[in-house]
Amino acid sequence: MEVKRSYDASRRREQARARRLGVLLAARDLFERDGFRPTTITAVAARAGVSPESIYKGFGSKAALAKAVFDIVIAGDDEPVPVAERPAMQVMRDEPDVRRKIAMFVEGLAQRQARSAKVQILIRDGRHVDDSLAPVWAKLNDEGLVGMTMLGRHLLDTGQLRDRIELGEVRDVLWNYLAIDTYERLVLSRGWPLERYSDWLTGAITSAICP
Repeated sequence: MEVKRSYDASRRREQARARRLGVLLAARDLFERDGFRPTTITAVAARAGVSPESIYKGFGSKAALAKAVFDIVIAGDDEPVPVAERPAMQVMRDEPDVRRKIAMFVEGLAQRQARSAKVQILIRDGRHVDDSLAPVWAKLNDEGLVGMTMLGRHLLDTGQLRDRIELGEVRDVLWNYLAIDTYERLVLSRGWPLERYSDWLTGAITSAICP
């Protein structure tokens, strides 16, 4: 009977994860189509085939749901593994040449920005008309700064960056280009292909911190 209970618990967890993913995908579609304020929890629930109460119970608020949507689109899936701990980032860390490290990081960054641009812009702009999004946007920025501090320290530890450059400058350069604003202007507004954008961004970061 212990085996059956374990199986049942595992199946319930998988079902709960599938329902959560369904909610996130439904919310993403409605947020991207209609915007934050017009999208209601009731509409998300109807699209996902769950009750509004279950969404409030699982996420707490519509703003928290938007943050969860961002987390899944930035990662590309709902695996509970931070971007910094994923295989592609480990491959980048294992690369000995710092210029190649930067190129590898930017390639992944451009892909993440392409997936998450609409949601990031929704949160960024939506905070001006809905106060509940202000702490979400602040959290996104804080998380980005922490991540770029870690990456900056890694790049600095190679000993291959510009002489006398300090961690604060490396971090701030990386964090600046992490912002969705540059992607929005060059790719969404000016129509740059993603490959051109990635090449330009690699060059800009490399020029700023490498000799």
